[in-house]
Amino acid sequence: MTVLRPKLWTSLSAAVLLSAGVAACGGEAGEAGGAGKAAAVGEGGEAAEKGAQAVGEGGEAAEQGAAQAYGAIPAESKAALQLAHLKGFFLIAQEQKDGPEAAAALAGQGMLEVFDKDPDAFRAAGVDEAVLRKAAQSGAAADLNAAIANLDAAAAKAGGDPAEVVKGLVSVAEGIYRGVIMEGVVDPIEYQHSLGSILAAQSVAAKAGDNPKLSAAKAELDKLAAMWTGATAPETPTPAQQVSAQASRVQLALS
Repeated sequence: MTVLRPKLWTSLSAAVLLSAGVAACGGEAGEAGGAGKAAAVGEGGEAAEKGAQAVGEGGEAAEQGAAQAYGAIPAESKAALQLAHLKGFFLIAQEQKDGPEAAAALAGQGMLEVFDKDPDAFRAAGVDEAVLRKAAQSGAAADLNAAIANLDAAAAKAGGDPAEVVKGLVSVAEGIYRGVIMEGVVDPIEYQHSLGSILAAQSVAAKAGDNPKLSAAKAELDKLAAMWTGATAPETPTPAQQVSAQASRVQLALS
């Protein structure tokens, strides 16, 4: 049986709230908290270590997926992949059902994990950073739509091979998904991040027009997308091995 586990530090606001809570605890409450913490460590240290290891392994898998995608894509398609990768975070922010705050956290994570790693490339591509950051702060539907439209406009100018971009996005999604279920625990945020890359891949394929490679791979890509049952992680997501196997079929069809 799997259990859902919220991902730690999904947004800056979470860290700020925690800091405020720690600062408010002093004197006797602080001492009691320290004693409680020591007891918790003594009683559940092994479980905590396993949880920390699972988080580390999931993050490493995600990084490997992204590194593989960006390392394999031809230089002329890299900008398009970056734009689509970032767009995926805004797409899943649109799809989630938990309101503007959750949408803002997802969009903000995209800015941290994708935009902020290479901001000059996004600016050179014509991205309006202010539009994206507004959406990442508010999570409002209109702001998310504006951010996606801005990324689409930049992608239209960036060019590149859409089939290569889809291959890259599938690699990113598969890498992230390897961290969705770790030690029997489901990470709902990684689930959403991986789905965002798949939504972006479908969007690129839909906008590509009559592309022979993408036409041949569309059925396999749709089968892959169906492995995510919705924008919210279920108690029992599709096993990572099945997702990896189907991702390989998509990659083969795109070759």
